[in-house]
Amino acid sequence: MYYVTKRLEISAAHRLELDYESKCTSLHGHNWIVTVYCRAAALNTNGMVTDFTDIKRIVSESLDHRCLNDTLPFNPTAENIARWICDNVDNCYRVDVQESEGNTASYEKD
Repeated sequence: MYYVTKRLEISAAHRLELDYESKCTSLHGHNWIVTVYCRAAALNTNGMVTDFTDIKRIVSESLDHRCLNDTLPFNPTAENIARWICDNVDNCYRVDVQESEGNTASYEKD
């Protein structure tokens, strides 16, 4: 099995839709640290699991310097963002999304 990991930083704003009072229901921003994990049993014709440039393009073009509420069709929690990235990057099996120091959400496919 081959593995690659891509770590990148994006800046984005969001507000959460919550069923309790929280300052996070107000629009605010983060410098998110996103770590994308991909794997494949065999390399593609270019000798790669997934091109690092493709990972960066998918994450950055979709999410960087955006209001995530306007971009994503769901409540943009770190957990939901991690799953969206995992579902949209080829050969991805896990994503970690750190929204601030000490607060990281992960999604991993079964």
